[in-house]
Amino acid sequence: MDRFGNKVTPAKNYTLIDFVKEKLNELKNYDNIANKDSPLVSIKNFEDIHMDADLLKAVYAAGFNRPSKIQANALPLLLADPPLNLVAQSQSGTGKTAAFVLAMLTRVNKKLNYPQVICLCPTYELAIQTGEICTKLSAGITVIYAVRGEPNPSVAQITEQIIIGTPGKVMDWGIKYKWFDLSKIRVFVLDEADTMVSTQGHHDRCIRIHRKLDLSCQMIFFSATYDDEVLDFVQYMVPNPKIIRLPREQECLDNIKQYYALCRGEESKYTAIQNIYGGITIGQAIIFCNTRKCAAWLTRKLTKDGHSVAVLSGELNIVERLSILDRFRAGLEKVLVTTNVLSRGIDVTQVTLVVNFHMPILHGDEKPDYDTYLHRIGRTGRFGKHGIALNLVENENDMKLLRSFEAHFRKPIKLLNTNDSDEVHKLEH
Repeated sequence: MDRFGNKVTPAKNYTLIDFVKEKLNELKNYDNIANKDSPLVSIKNFEDIHMDADLLKAVYAAGFNRPSKIQANALPLLLADPPLNLVAQSQSGTGKTAAFVLAMLTRVNKKLNYPQVICLCPTYELAIQTGEICTKLSAGITVIYAVRGEPNPSVAQITEQIIIGTPGKVMDWGIKYKWFDLSKIRVFVLDEADTMVSTQGHHDRCIRIHRKLDLSCQMIFFSATYDDEVLDFVQYMVPNPKIIRLPREQECLDNIKQYYALCRGEESKYTAIQNIYGGITIGQAIIFCNTRKCAAWLTRKLTKDGHSVAVLSGELNIVERLSILDRFRAGLEKVLVTTNVLSRGIDVTQVTLVVNFHMPILHGDEKPDYDTYLHRIGRTGRFGKHGIALNLVENENDMKLLRSFEAHFRKPIKLLNTNDSDEVHKLEH
């Protein structure tokens, strides 16, 4: 089957190992793989790997013309036979969700009507987004959501082949109520794995689920960031993993222009946002606040001044949060004010501006939160597009945080005078 859905008769039926042997000579200057003995080959086209014809057709129909860098490097490992365990790091917006979704779909036996794959996500929104991608590519494979607000199964035993959900709900379904057999799961995926293993509640539930899995179950852990402590724990959970860490954090930010503006209080910050929004052409913008109170205040101000704006924070119920996200993706609101509930994993390709109304700090102290900063500004510059990140600096402590982010990521954060219309207008060029 070629990329246009036409049937092609292969001249030779290669196995994956044959393919790897043929392509080994093409590997040059590749140093981002932790396991040097890995049988990794960077593919150039989706036809280069063994994929069901219907699934391949769905891939192209969904607009995936060529593999992204993470897909090109991860898919040969994910689809290898026998299955390999994989721990992969790649920045948001690089196509990692599609990579592990393709692995999930490939491993499903369509003739068996029971859960064969589990994908755990840290939030309801991320689970729904992953499920939407899975359904788009599913080619007849059934999916069920194990998340708060979704109805419980209507039968004693779940017949859907893929479960996508949050750890607490999946644990209840599989261990408490025994609505499916965890020992029959063939693929176990952790999305945003650093959050899953470092957050206490998720951490404990993931371990309890993991203990019920068969030793032959393929383990796939994906995230945009890993620190050494989390990576050590992940490797403890995943036997003999292959490890991919690309691109490096600094490379992730190459297509995002970072700036800061000096402000005097919240009203001054608001003026800076107004000047930016009025001075350049913006697709959509996300503004991050550290508190719900500030997010609500800022939303009222923007709405009063005629902006199409929505607010998303943790006190909203699931239906409200999903509705707001759907409206924002559809472009019905141009500005989304939010707390860290939206900093991870949500794809809205039209976002061209991210504003840190408050600098991200670690909970309980004033130290810089590097992961949250990376995830926040990573909401723009999706899939190689260019984006702008603006940090609003109010005091000396904010400036120390800014310099810490600048030093950590080794990327300049330039001063921007938001009161100078000419300087603001230059941002588009």
